[in-house]
Amino acid sequence: MQYVVPQFIEVESKVIGPISVRQFIILLATAGIMFIWYSLFSTVFFIILAAITFAIGVVFAFVKVNSQPFHQFILSVIQTLKRPALALWQREINQTVVVKMARKDKKSDKADGPFTPKPDISKAHFAELSLIVDTAGQYSPEDLERLRQEQTAQTPQVTPPNKESK
Repeated sequence: MQYVVPQFIEVESKVIGPISVRQFIILLATAGIMFIWYSLFSTVFFIILAAITFAIGVVFAFVKVNSQPFHQFILSVIQTLKRPALALWQREINQTVVVKMARKDKKSDKADGPFTPKPDISKAHFAELSLIVDTAGQYSPEDLERLRQEQTAQTPQVTPPNKESK
């Protein structure tokens, strides 16, 4: 079954002409703030505040930085400025951390029992595993041992020539 894969998912849907819902809400909030300025201040102050508010509203509504809306860009800048410029690791161990670590070690020792090291794996064991993997399980280690015995039985024993026979 084939599905239609949505494309252009980063494009906001246009609601009112060329304006998306987000942009419309930002412009509506800007108009509300400008109305509050109009009712509180005289004409001169209103014109100054309205121009500044309108410019900020248009920037927040329409400007994108690195294909992100401006308000997300501003939030990212604020988060970056809050973090320290240089991160240093300073390990400070206080008494409570040491006690917690000791308790955790005691619990793990009781659960696991005494430590037993794993035995070393010999080359012969690797050869047996390699045979099983290479033959897709057709030969087992017992078959390998039988094949080795057959090969040694078929191979004639060559004795070095004696010095006396020369």
